[in-house]
Order: sequence, then structure tokens, then C-alpha cells
Amino acid sequence: MNMKFARLGTAGNEKPVVIAQDANGTEKYFSLDPLTKDINGEFLATDGIARTREALAAGNLPGISAEGLRIGSPIARPGNVVCIGLNYTAHAAESGATPPESPVVFLKPSNTVSGPFDAAPIPPSSEKYDWEVELGIVIGREASYLSSTDEAADCIAGYVVANDLSERDYQLPGAAGQWTKGKSLLQSTPLGPWLVPADELDAGHLALRTWVNGEIRQSSDTSDMIFDALTVVHHLSQYMVLEPGDVILTGTPEGVALSGRFPYIQPGDVVELEVEGLGRQRQEFYRAHAASLASVGTDEATR
Repeated sequence: MNMKFARLGTAGNEKPVVIAQDANGTEKYFSLDPLTKDINGEFLATDGIARTREALAAGNLPGISAEGLRIGSPIARPGNVVCIGLNYTAHAAESGATPPESPVVFLKPSNTVSGPFDAAPIPPSSEKYDWEVELGIVIGREASYLSSTDEAADCIAGYVVANDLSERDYQLPGAAGQWTKGKSLLQSTPLGPWLVPADELDAGHLALRTWVNGEIRQSSDTSDMIFDALTVVHHLSQYMVLEPGDVILTGTPEGVALSGRFPYIQPGDVVELEVEGLGRQRQEFYRAHAASLASVGTDEATR
């Protein structure tokens, strides 16, 4: 049974749901309240996806209406957001970097995660805010010192669309750069709209695309990744413990504003991103002011 997991409701009050097709191919929404309070590490680590399939087959999940409800991140706040940089050869080239021989790894704060359709703030002093469509991996069981990519596959619960928004002036100047500064901004990691179980798609062959104000910017395929999803999980497990609910962003293809071919994000711009089989995001950007940052996220887009 094809399934997609989502979280619906106002920011901080999202409710877990599963979206499944009936015999006629019509998508219907079902509450996960009988199984879990949220879609998080605990749910995934206790075979939540398998239990959901069983509950759907048995007719034990109540149907709901999703009309008018905001779509939040499909994963409750992750413990870690781990990122891979320069993972597409063409993007490395447009960034002025040599393709890496080993994965480039950095972290984003988990409080950067937001919903896929939430209005997105451009930082007050930002002049070079950039988009990055990425395939996101969601970890379903602990991964530490894995011995093979086969073991890595067993640790992946599913996949999501991610936008790794990046402020290039904060990230790159100086001899060493400051990637953490450029990657840690408020609502700079929109995730979703759905979590799709790993066994329902081939993550090695998915199209990725980005549009800005309706014009295509990025168009590539995950088959062009230097390090594929299984290799990434196996590699990371040698250096850190990956826990259920953690999210890994696997890098972006060419076509970002950093290339010099396109202007950076401006107030009023609309950025849309999609990964084949994982849905589509849409963010409208506005200029944030320091005094208003505390209230960002309370007036967010609805479905």
C-alpha cells in the first residue's frame, strides 16, 4: 500500500497523518493518533511505518479532512540535521571547488526546520540568500559504525524534499569560511510536504528541480550525486551516531544563485522545489526585521 506521512496544523500543534490511496487511486487522509502522538524518532524506531501499514489494512485508522490545514515538516524537530556539501560535480564546479574525494559534512541547527509552504524570512542584513533543493534522508534506526551500505539501507526510514537555504556572504568569505553562520538562519530548512517510506521509491534515480518566480533554476537527478544515499549514511556512521528521526541533507545540484548566473532571493520572490515522488514545496520570501523575528512562524501559510 502506497503511503505518505505528514503533519498537519498550526506551527507547534501539528497532528500526524498518513495519506494512502484507496482501490480507485483516490488519496485519503487518516489520523495516526491511535498509533503515535507525533512522527518522530520514537515512532520510527518502534516500526511505526510497518504498524501504520497494518493499521490501514485492518481499517483501524480514522479518516480525516485535511482541507485548509497548514502542512508542517513531516518530521517533528529532528535531533540532528546533518548535511553533505558539494555532492554534485556540476555544483562543485559552479562553486569554484574541486569535487571532493570524501563527503564534505556540516551540521545545521534543528531549530531551522520549517514547513514546506511557510512564508520564509530573508535575514535583515542578507544580500545573498540562496536556494538549494536536496533529497533528505530520514533515519529510522540507530546507525553507528555500520559495516556496509546494506546495513545503511536498513537504517533509512524514508525520504523528504528539503531546501537548504544558505546566506553566501555569511558562509564563504575568509580563508576558512563560516559555513555554520551561513546555514543556521531562521526557517532555513523547509522540509516536506511528505515523508515517503524508503521501500516505496528508488532514491538513486529521482529528478530534482527548482523554480524561482516560475523560471527553472535547478534541474538534475539524484543519479548524479557523487556519494549516493547509502554511501552517505554508511560514511557518517563512522564519525557520529545517527539516531531515529535525524535528517540528512544530501547536497544540491547546479543552478544556485552562487553560480553568478541568477540573482539571489529578493523580497516577494517565490521559490518552488520538488523531488520526484516526494512532492513540491513553495516559499514566498519577505524581508525580516530584527524586532519581528520572535514572532516569525506564527502567521504561516495554509494548505
